Order: sequence, then structure tokens, then C-alpha cells
Amino acid sequence: MLSTFLVFKIIWRCTTISDLMINEQIRDKEVRVIGEDGEQLGIMSSKEALKLAKEAELDLIKIAPTAKPPVCKIVDYGKYRYEQMRKEKEAKKKQKTVDVKEIRFSPNIDTNDLNTKVNQARKFLSKGDKVKVSIRFRGRELAHTEIGVDILNNFAEKLEDVAVIEKPAKVEGRSMVMFLAEKR
Repeated sequence: MLSTFLVFKIIWRCTTISDLMINEQIRDKEVRVIGEDGEQLGIMSSKEALKLAKEAELDLIKIAPTAKPPVCKIVDYGKYRYEQMRKEKEAKKKQKTVDVKEIRFSPNIDTNDLNTKVNQARKFLSKGDKVKVSIRFRGRELAHTEIGVDILNNFAEKLEDVAVIEKPAKVEGRSMVMFLAEKR
């Protein structure tokens, strides 16, 4: 009974609450220590580093576990986690998601309808989205896929001032698909 309790206690002490190791969770013999105001304190044992952190009434956090020796910083843990979360939130805000908008038509599309679809694709591309252009073949139309290739090439030519072909026309089942992206 006692041995299982000790094993549990050891396992609990080694696991981290978050992805960072703090204070007693740091088990390395030597660590490189950075002070609270950013200055290098040098390489020392983890016990000495923890002692320095306790004297400053702060926490010792392992910030670079893969470095040789691992890098630890003396900071307030709550404040450090808050700063990390704020940085992640800012990075998410600046991240731009690219949507793929689809434009479909049949092989017997008229030129005016095609021009309308070109204008629609132009709008999508100006907003920074990618455009998936697909032609759906039905019945005997599948025997004449070259008509679809001509239509897609014509579509791409009309948009060549604002778009570039990301993936050329390719038959996928009963459809022919081409991807266009904004020209940079």
C-alpha cells in the first residue's frame, strides 16, 4: 500500500500542470538562469536557481527545455502565463484565413453567363479568397471533356490580370476542377 502511494506521489510531482515546468518540477542537474529583469545569471544547479527564485519571491520557469543546458527564467508565473496568452491572442488576430469559394457551371454555358461568373470570381479574388472553378458533366457530356478544358482556359485567360492558376484543370469523377489564386 505504501509503495503505490510513493509511486503515485513521484508521478504526480513529475507531471506538469501546463506545458511549462515550474519550481520543483525542474529536475535537471544544471540550468542556465535568466534573472527577472532579463540579465544572464549563468549556469548553476536547479536547486541554486530555485533558491534564488524563492529569495526574490518569484517562480523558476523552464522556458527552453531542449537547449543544452535548459534555460530557466525567474519570473512571476501568473504574470508570465498572462503575457503568453496575450501574445497568442494577438498572433491569432493577425492571422488571415483564406477561404475557397466555388464557382460552378455546365459545359454548355453562354458567353454572357460566363462573363457574370468571371466578375463573381474577380470579387472573390479581390477579397483574398481562392476560387475553385468546376464544370459538372452530365450523361454524354462526359465524352467531350475537351470542351470543359477550353471553357476553363478561357475563364483563366479572362482573369489573368488578377489571378494565377494554382492547380490546372483536372477531371475528378463527373466534374472538371481548376483552382485560381490571387496574383501577387
